Amino acid sequence: MTKVQLGLASAVLMVTAAAASAQRLPGTENGEWRYLGGDAGHTRSSPLDQINGDNFADLEVAWIWRGDNFGPNLDYFSRSTPIYVDGMLYTVATPRRQVVAIEPATGETLWTFREPETIRHLRSPRQAYGKGVAYAEVNGRGVIYVTSPAFFLWALDAKTGRPLENWGTAVPLDGFPDTGGLDLIPPLVADWGRWQDRSASYDPNYGIPRELGMVTASAPPIVVNGVVVVLVGHQPSYGQTRIENVPGDIMGFDAATGGFLWKFHVIPRPGEFGHDTWQNDAWRWSGDMSSWAPASADPELGLVYIVTNASTVQGYAGHRPGDNLFGGSVLALDVQTGERRWHFQIHRSDQWNYDLPTPPMLMDLTVDGQQIPALIQNTKQGLIFAFNRETGEPIWPIEERAVIQTEVPGNYTSATQPYPTRPEPVDRIVWDGLTEEFVIDYTPELHRQALEILSHYRIGGLYVPALPEDHDNDFYNNVGCLGGGNIIPHPPVADPSTGLMYASHRRGCSAPSFMAPTGGVDVDNPNYAVPSATGATPNTTPTTGTTVVPWLPRGARRPTDAQTPFVRVTGLPTIDGLRLYKPMDNQLSAFQMNTGERSWSLPVGETADVITNHPRLAGVEIPTAGGAGWSIQMVMGDLLVQTRALSEGTRQIVPDAPLELHGRDKLTGEILGSVELPAPGQYGMMTYLHQGKQYIVVQIGSVHTSFPGSLVALTLP
Repeated sequence: MTKVQLGLASAVLMVTAAAASAQRLPGTENGEWRYLGGDAGHTRSSPLDQINGDNFADLEVAWIWRGDNFGPNLDYFSRSTPIYVDGMLYTVATPRRQVVAIEPATGETLWTFREPETIRHLRSPRQAYGKGVAYAEVNGRGVIYVTSPAFFLWALDAKTGRPLENWGTAVPLDGFPDTGGLDLIPPLVADWGRWQDRSASYDPNYGIPRELGMVTASAPPIVVNGVVVVLVGHQPSYGQTRIENVPGDIMGFDAATGGFLWKFHVIPRPGEFGHDTWQNDAWRWSGDMSSWAPASADPELGLVYIVTNASTVQGYAGHRPGDNLFGGSVLALDVQTGERRWHFQIHRSDQWNYDLPTPPMLMDLTVDGQQIPALIQNTKQGLIFAFNRETGEPIWPIEERAVIQTEVPGNYTSATQPYPTRPEPVDRIVWDGLTEEFVIDYTPELHRQALEILSHYRIGGLYVPALPEDHDNDFYNNVGCLGGGNIIPHPPVADPSTGLMYASHRRGCSAPSFMAPTGGVDVDNPNYAVPSATGATPNTTPTTGTTVVPWLPRGARRPTDAQTPFVRVTGLPTIDGLRLYKPMDNQLSAFQMNTGERSWSLPVGETADVITNHPRLAGVEIPTAGGAGWSIQMVMGDLLVQTRALSEGTRQIVPDAPLELHGRDKLTGEILGSVELPAPGQYGMMTYLHQGKQYIVVQIGSVHTSFPGSLVALTLP
């Protein structure tokens, strides 16, 4: 037997042992898909295997559901993954976040629910980021729960779509039903000092006054053991210029009545754990700390797992010195009380927009012969953290590494940041940054030229701070690298039966924009967000708060005479359009989480033409780097179902490969069968068994096709 055969045999034995001991969290039993991520652990994995490697290529389109006519404009993004429960599909559509029930065999819309219009909705910066709905059975009846962009919570009868009778508290606005809804702002701000100090009366149509902040929701709630856990979102933090905002506290409500149960302060108050991580009394007026990604849960442990982003103004932290718990953290809360069971801060004092945008994945692992209920958290940085989800104990050691410190006057950066020792990052470049190992070497001349350019920069890893625009260092700028990229629209998935975790990733290196003093002067934006004709969700929202941050990323440093012409003021230069670092553009990697080792990695798509057809690379053998966009996937039986996704924005990347859905061997990544899709994939997919027949539903849409945000269902003939 060869070494390769021995390795494969060992892998099969490992997978077999894992399958024998693995426990699947509830959600995909009986062919259902009850949660946004399939099961409560958000693995996006189903045991269904009617569709398999032998017949995958025979799949046909059963129906296409289009997201037209559900809002004032066409929305070309399909961010919401449907759930399938009790013989029905449910999702939300367009920036209106309209709730829809869809017949699973035909794609017919059976009912819809739309919240009445409010100014609060028009102000919302994350209108289209609903991602889906939640479901629970209450007193023998199915109930759909959804949080709106205006920050109302609704409970709807799953059969009719009508607001649930005898639930919640009436909203005193025209058009709102007397029952079935909750205004979430009053319980959120009830114990908040700045709200208590206000003199004006509360207007539920307008919501929170601009000078106090803005709040919304960008992910659905999750229902665990009779408790609806509501997640909070905010204005995109990379656009903030003022330091005050509403804290994104996490709240729990009774699923049967809508009654308020508990609230967890994401910015700890005096006497609470973590309060000492907020210096300068910043806890009094800082806000955000949103949980804008979806949540996962372990109903047996009674725990809900939530990830957070940073506090107000991510580009500068001098107004909020300290590590800023519970920003950038994984939180495990007791679902009945809202009390913290454990937490881990993935990164401290965020100034890089390193929010945690995907929910934790939960599955049981066997590590060194010991069965562990695990939680796996992937990051934008490209790091993979693994914990015992009951205790919070890291499965493998996590080390503290010194990072480059800020040179911006008055700013604060943490001296160290945590790095997992296992698994390795999705891209090893994040350890030390753009070192010589990762510099382009297509030809010796290009390698030499790239090294010469980079010699004028300070090379760092993940936590490279921005420099003041008038810095007097000998180098042009700092350079840092990401390994994961923005994993919001291409979340990782996991397979509880094998212990494998799959991550889509791409490499990116850049030199940050320089920081400039504001002098307390800011451009006030009093206008409401208006969706564009192309369906893009607006990120320009009304200004919130009153105090302008002293430093912001802006301005540009002019090159000196000593700088060569190809050096850009900010960002990284190129050499005739070629990046200085070896490209890793669209990659799909599998990690065996029972051992923490990478199982395989492969490029998705072909290397960009700007590289393969570059005149300086004629006759040079070019390694495959992967193509445009991202890979999105789910696990289904013995398959990893996968397709190409596009980047968000009004100028979506056109795929450089056929629009295909692949059925891959989940152990090797080999393509076993493929079928065409009518438009590029987006965000995710799901599968279900309806009346004895298995379906796959893929989220699709593109401004380059005739399809707005839509769903396509495929099944066997």
